[in-house]
Amino acid sequence: MPLKYLHVMVRVKDLEKSMAFYELLGLREIRRYDSEEGRFTLVYLAAPGQDETPLELTYNWDGDDGLPSDSRHFGHLAYGVDDIYATCAMLQENGITINRPPRDGRMAFIRSPDNISIELLQNGAALDPAEPWVSMDSTGHW
Repeated sequence: MPLKYLHVMVRVKDLEKSMAFYELLGLREIRRYDSEEGRFTLVYLAAPGQDETPLELTYNWDGDDGLPSDSRHFGHLAYGVDDIYATCAMLQENGITINRPPRDGRMAFIRSPDNISIELLQNGAALDPAEPWVSMDSTGHW
């Protein structure tokens, strides 16, 4: 029985705030489904040219008291970036905490507004270690 990858889904508490976060990472909305009967919205986001690997944001209009407070059971999303240092600097300038700085020039972790861990990996070879990243401590959980 062949399988086909479809998407990763995460529940979000504030759709607009979450969309702004993922758009800051470079994802864009590729489709949306609103269910009046089910009282939810599904928004599919993907990196440019990668519509076949979407991230699904699920927003329940009446709230979601069952959403875990730490979401660590989920694991993480991972995205490759062309310049880990420039990406982390841009995210920091936009108020995003770099939970695990790219001290090695290769890997960083951040958290979404809904506490989802996101791993950022340098495309290709690691960059040479550089400040301020080398001296930056990790913050919180990642």
